[in-house]
Amino acid sequence: MVKLYRVEVLSITMNNTTYSPKASEIERKWYLIDADGKVVGRLAQEVAKLLKGKHKPTYSTHMDMGDYVIVINTEKMVLTGKKATDKIYTRQTGYIGNMKSTMAKDMDSNEMLMHAVKGMLPKNSLGRAMLKKLRVYKGAEHENAAQKPEVYEF
Repeated sequence: MVKLYRVEVLSITMNNTTYSPKASEIERKWYLIDADGKVVGRLAQEVAKLLKGKHKPTYSTHMDMGDYVIVINTEKMVLTGKKATDKIYTRQTGYIGNMKSTMAKDMDSNEMLMHAVKGMLPKNSLGRAMLKKLRVYKGAEHENAAQKPEVYEF
């Protein structure tokens, strides 16, 4: 005796759209990073990752998904190798022949970190908006205690 079984196939509709959060749905946190003993480039890379929002599962290249970052103790950052004496930061003033140069040892530590992070962000209005979420302080005290930042370790 042969039994026939009836198999029902359920039609499953698939949603072939990519989730893109709205600007009002983006949750922004505040992170505190202590730069004491950290290498400038490696610190800048972690800060840029947090500012862009690449650590979030909802990361999208065309939106500002990043968080706010507070960096303290920037005067205690270190440069590897002979960069402290050999590295030169140059900029053009806009006039002919007026290229200004500054040695890394003479440069302000806050300005050095901002310069490094700015080079790792997009070169457009989105990158400028991301850079505005970065707060840099030389000492251990900062003005953003009201935001209750989380300590970020790496």
